[in-house]
Amino acid sequence: MMDMDVIFRIAGFVFGAVVGSFLNVVIFRLPAEGESIVYPPSRCPACGTPIRWYDNIPIVSYVFLRGRCRACRGTISPQYPLVELCMALLSLALYTKFGLSFEYFFYFLFLAALLAIIFIDIHHQIIPDVISLPGILIGFAGSFINSQLTWQQSGLGILLGGGMLYAVAAGYFLLTRREGMGGGDIKLLGMIGAFLGVQSLLFVVFASSLTGSAVGIAAMLKKGQGGKTRIPYGPFLALGAMLFLFFQEDIFRLWNWYMDMGIE
Repeated sequence: MMDMDVIFRIAGFVFGAVVGSFLNVVIFRLPAEGESIVYPPSRCPACGTPIRWYDNIPIVSYVFLRGRCRACRGTISPQYPLVELCMALLSLALYTKFGLSFEYFFYFLFLAALLAIIFIDIHHQIIPDVISLPGILIGFAGSFINSQLTWQQSGLGILLGGGMLYAVAAGYFLLTRREGMGGGDIKLLGMIGAFLGVQSLLFVVFASSLTGSAVGIAAMLKKGQGGKTRIPYGPFLALGAMLFLFFQEDIFRLWNWYMDMGIE
């Protein structure tokens, strides 16, 4: 007989993949004006043919059809199975960390929002308020029953998260007279603070700045546009938040070790 823990792990992976399939709809339709994420049902982006249920099984159908539409044989973007696989693995990682608990579902919602934001910001360089603003409210409300977070930590995370990036954006504008960071990034860090607390902010900003700078320099060298090269910052904030969620104990342990080395 299969162990119940194994069954829950498989169920968590499948649940994540199914939600990932819905996230693809959100990613492609939410930024499009007048598009509904509910209706019509999934369809081929090339020919518009509705996709049958057996051709819409997360990950599996894409592999079976070799990335092509059954009707027109047009190419389907590999982003579809990538998002499904990412959400499936994130769900499995959450179950491994928290088990079947309130925290699992609380942070599942958080990670689903971050994953959608990553791909929307990459494609459109926007972070929809319809994701980040409700996310701030949900993160704060959930902090009252979350064993990993107090409401004070969440509230300060919202205030300092949004305020920190606002100060950076305002300072950059005063120095360069150019906008270097959009309001969407500010609201996103507020949402991250709501879910992860004020203690997450320094790491998230540091990790996102480090990785964002590395990618930005590479993009400038490749495109040859210098400081005019624009890359979205939201994905780096989201990745920093994911790292903190899963590795915060290791992050604090490394920080304490660094501080002890400094004292000696």
